[in-house]
Amino acid sequence: MPHKAVQVRLYPTALQEALLAQTFGCSRWWWNYALNKSIQVYQDTGKGLGQVALNALLPKLKKAEDTIWLADCYSQVLQATTLNLTTAYKNFFDKRAGFPKFKSKHGKQSIQYPQNVKIVDGNVKLPGNIGIVKAKIHRPIAGKIKTVTVSKTPSGKYLASILTEIEGENPTISEGKIYGIDLGIKHFAVVTDGENVSKYDNPKHLAKHEKNLKRKQKKLARKEKGSKSRNKYRQVIASLYERVSNSRQDFLHKLSHKLVSDSQAVIVENLHVKGMVRNHNLAKAISDCGWGTFTNFLAYKLERKGGKLVEIDRWFPSSKLCSNCFYQVSQMPLDVREWTCPNCGTDHDRDGNAAINIRAEGIRMLALSAVEMLKTDGAAVSAVGGEVRPKGGCKSVLRHSPVSTEADTVLGTPSQCG
Repeated sequence: MPHKAVQVRLYPTALQEALLAQTFGCSRWWWNYALNKSIQVYQDTGKGLGQVALNALLPKLKKAEDTIWLADCYSQVLQATTLNLTTAYKNFFDKRAGFPKFKSKHGKQSIQYPQNVKIVDGNVKLPGNIGIVKAKIHRPIAGKIKTVTVSKTPSGKYLASILTEIEGENPTISEGKIYGIDLGIKHFAVVTDGENVSKYDNPKHLAKHEKNLKRKQKKLARKEKGSKSRNKYRQVIASLYERVSNSRQDFLHKLSHKLVSDSQAVIVENLHVKGMVRNHNLAKAISDCGWGTFTNFLAYKLERKGGKLVEIDRWFPSSKLCSNCFYQVSQMPLDVREWTCPNCGTDHDRDGNAAINIRAEGIRMLALSAVEMLKTDGAAVSAVGGEVRPKGGCKSVLRHSPVSTEADTVLGTPSQCG
């Protein structure tokens, strides 16, 4: 069944803030304790601790004098923390993420409720002793609530991410445009549908606030560490970073929605951003773009609609290839923005030409995928229709036919035997 997440703003009372802070602290402490325990056991025995083994430690900790305060925390929150830690370990061993890190009370705080969360009169009712928390739900919560993640941002805002399960089959579409996208720094995206090429400038969200950020960070550095003034001013800087992040997310959501709304497939390059940011001259500009987030937005929005996101190989020579005659030049430095094909004489805009080549390569991959599916379906029909291997070592001239096992009459089949 498809899932959908909606993030809403929470407005807890002073008492609820204190209870949430206590729950954040319990979850954070248990994460750090379980992570440290897992590391120690692995160093001693060479084996890790699984979810069941970690959860088995909780009853003793809740009864111990030093950690009896853990008993006041809603039990499902601690078990969800264990599940998240074991998932983080699995992602690390599968090379999808780095090694799990210890959590700090100065960063973003979050807890997860895997069940028993309800929507009551437009507000969110959390289990345990927290109760109904005032919320601003800007869109209807459809489907069955699976998990709710409550978080507190560094700027002091409370958010709830509500994940729901929606009944019904995934939709499929067969009509719409096929977009090819070349992502860049000067132009965030150069998009083509096969006829027209559109360029979307990079808003450079961080660069717009960089001067203001430097001034405020200098002011923060002059304040005494541990003072109330320093802690208060940290929230001012956190709010500014949050504004940058929100403006970037807004741009990425709007552009991805625009492209998905009238398309059946979107084709992008599989960029190795982690390797690209090693170039210190471009690292800040690349990080400010948010290419990975944009690709994720395209993926889930296309999946929800029934479309496809196609990622072509990062080594595909999209910029070096002439989209008219397919002649490939040997070198294409970054400072070359326009070039002429030495083979056919066609003038190219570097990014527009790359977008056209990306689209063509994606269509080729989609066609190959469709052919493979037809071959697979054909093999499946043949296997269901008749005997794959004739008995007695005799080979039929007509091979096996779907009619042979479903028709009422027996067809005389010539044989190659004797």
